[in-house]
Amino acid sequence: MNIGFIGAGSMGSLLIEAFIIAEAVEPNQISVSNRTYSKVEQLACKFPGLQAKQTNTAVVQQADIVFLCIKPHEFAHVISEIKPFVRDEQLIVSITSPVQLSHLEQELNCHIAKIIPSITNKMWSGATLCIYSEQIDEAHQTMLEQLLAYISEPIRIEESYTRIVSDISSCGPAFMSFFLQQFVDAAVEETGISRDAAMMIASNMMLGTGLLLTEGGMTPEEVQRRVAVPGGITAKALAMLKKDSTGLFNSLIRTTHAKYFEDVEVVSAQFKKEEVREQ
Repeated sequence: MNIGFIGAGSMGSLLIEAFIIAEAVEPNQISVSNRTYSKVEQLACKFPGLQAKQTNTAVVQQADIVFLCIKPHEFAHVISEIKPFVRDEQLIVSITSPVQLSHLEQELNCHIAKIIPSITNKMWSGATLCIYSEQIDEAHQTMLEQLLAYISEPIRIEESYTRIVSDISSCGPAFMSFFLQQFVDAAVEETGISRDAAMMIASNMMLGTGLLLTEGGMTPEEVQRRVAVPGGITAKALAMLKKDSTGLFNSLIRTTHAKYFEDVEVVSAQFKKEEVREQ
């Protein structure tokens, strides 16, 4: 199986490295193109055998699965460019959430999917969210999920939940890291503990908490009940957190959704422009 990547930015390169290090594929099974060719050359040097391509069409002509790891505003142009070279049996996979399956279905006659990866896939953990077009059969879904299983837990979702599951799975590490950073910074400021020591302790705490919620089978409520003795220090602090954070995550979700729908409109407009240009 040959895998192609159009786009070698932050998430594209992360997926490439994760697949290779997890031994999901050999470097010589991967071909990559990118607007800035030097990024592809760097990957080829890091992983001998990886095929650096000068053009997007060269990637499409060689691959069985093509991951589109590009920004929303680039999508319409790239799809227009590769469209004549896409084969019926190919699987085209977008990792860009504002790009709707319908955008791809109306342009490409092949198997189509959308995934939402996460930075946690770099450590072969976390989820990869899988969204499928009507233009894909079960065999291609299975093939994709078997590949993703090397670096994550593939989870099928409906496209209507794209944004919220992205908030939790893909954006979540940044959000949780932000609060961890605030916790550590406050500890340093209030007590004088070294930042390195506080960060090491906090990071291991985060890892252990994640294991309790996954392998340990505990819910967040159970973790809080087990740690917070009634009338104790943790219970008092939790009461303060509940009071001060009320509505915070509602506002966060409204913010991400507003930006998402704004991006969807931009992508839709660009696809319409490409359609007019082709006529």
